[in-house]
Amino acid sequence: MKAKTISYVALFTALTAIGAFIKIPIPYIPFTLQILAVYLAGALLGPRLGLLSQLCYVLIGLIGVPVFAEGGGFGYIFKPTFGYLLGYILGAYVNGWLINRFNLSTIRSIFFANLASLLTVYLFGCIWLYGAMKWVVETPLSIYQTFFYGFLLPAPGDLLLCVLCAIIIQQVRPRIARFTKMKELKHPWAKPTL
Repeated sequence: MKAKTISYVALFTALTAIGAFIKIPIPYIPFTLQILAVYLAGALLGPRLGLLSQLCYVLIGLIGVPVFAEGGGFGYIFKPTFGYLLGYILGAYVNGWLINRFNLSTIRSIFFANLASLLTVYLFGCIWLYGAMKWVVETPLSIYQTFFYGFLLPAPGDLLLCVLCAIIIQQVRPRIARFTKMKELKHPWAKPTL
């Protein structure tokens, strides 16, 4: 990988870590700004590099660097929130893939790509939350409670960030594509679709 590519990946890894420390405590799943970095990484770096930035974030946390919302270390995999971190990895890929594959350039279409990314994160998060509460914490949640605490409660804030990021991506992505030579960032913005 070129130094410039490594720098971009490291930047979004760092942004995800910073987002973990800006949080609002709510039951079971704290609301953080990490999802901002997930949307931006996928959209601005492309699917593969976006995924790589989030994978680096998770691996750094698992080796013990306290970059997660509640610390770090390999034992974090037993926490009810770990599924959301796994969701970030695939969520960044989904976002970048949709934007690149369908040439998304309007705020509305980018919003739906962000939404698909968010739903991916919540799918992994809720499944892990349910399993961890049942078999690790041994304080089982019902499917409804899992859906309520794992999705309905934190979703409004994340949806707001979904809209905000769609606006940012629509404005920033064409400018970044002009200044980079990375293949994944090149994009035919001249032909708006969807």
